[in-house]
Amino acid sequence: MLPALSILDQSTIVSGRTAADAIQETLALARLADGLGYRRYWLAEHHNSESHAGSAPEILIAAIAATTRRIRVGSAGVMLPHYAALKVAEQFRALEAIAPGRIDLGLGRAPGSDGRTAHALNPNAASAADHFPAQVRDLLGWLGDGLPEGHPFRAIRASPQVETRPECWILGSSDYGAQVAAFFGLPYCFAHFITDGHGAAEALAIYRETWRGAGKPHGAVAVYALAADTREEAERLFLPRALWRLHRDRGHYPPLPTAAEAEAHPWTEAERARVDRMRESALIGTAAQVREGIADLAARLGVAEVAVLTPCHDAAARRRSVTLLAEAFAQVPAAA
Repeated sequence: MLPALSILDQSTIVSGRTAADAIQETLALARLADGLGYRRYWLAEHHNSESHAGSAPEILIAAIAATTRRIRVGSAGVMLPHYAALKVAEQFRALEAIAPGRIDLGLGRAPGSDGRTAHALNPNAASAADHFPAQVRDLLGWLGDGLPEGHPFRAIRASPQVETRPECWILGSSDYGAQVAAFFGLPYCFAHFITDGHGAAEALAIYRETWRGAGKPHGAVAVYALAADTREEAERLFLPRALWRLHRDRGHYPPLPTAAEAEAHPWTEAERARVDRMRESALIGTAAQVREGIADLAARLGVAEVAVLTPCHDAAARRRSVTLLAEAFAQVPAAA
């Protein structure tokens, strides 16, 4: 059985275009995904970055939720240690008022930035991540579970009071997030695209083995995937992402280069070998090839949902990839 398909969007800034352009491309792609039958559209959070424009997923969620009709819209994720749990609860209650029953609240523990930026967001950044489980507990309490007896803020109610609540997820790329998700009985998504898949099977196994929820554990993975009309075209579109990853691994976060800029890069043998290793986990090719890769990965990891991340300099090629995969997974609604 094929997994459900969703989209994870980092609002990637590309060479020659602005951060504002990246936001507009995100809004347009979300509307396309809504019509194509994708289950979810998730927005990432990054700060002080020349690579990603998505610094405020809650703002983008509001804009997308107000201009779509059926797709779930959410964060992947809100980096909770930067913020007060009450404020996040109120933001997402407001989002539920905009699109009842269509909001996802994905939570992460990583800073999504460098240490100095994390400190600017929260002066207690050095220790804030240690309180992540307590923050999750409080957030769930303000979303409807109620705060525990003796909690100093038990009498406080998160506004607005609405009938529905967001679906909460824990996102991560290590065992830690898996254990937090299992403890609170929440869905869990492993960031396969960050680790090239390393640790995915182990984290998902720990998630299932330590599950404490009332129902069954629900795992997902977020992967890099790009489909094109030919394998050769997919490879050409993949090269800028590969070059960007090399920069990222060295601590640099530039805009995503064009295919021509990537081809003109003076590649060393070591860099070419690194790109070859990236290809082993990157799901690229024709729609049929990517569909097979996604289905195989989901079966091996035992997940029923996959979110695809497709940073691509060519906005039209990105839309084409999203459309090809929707058709390959036969998820396009009849009325679309």
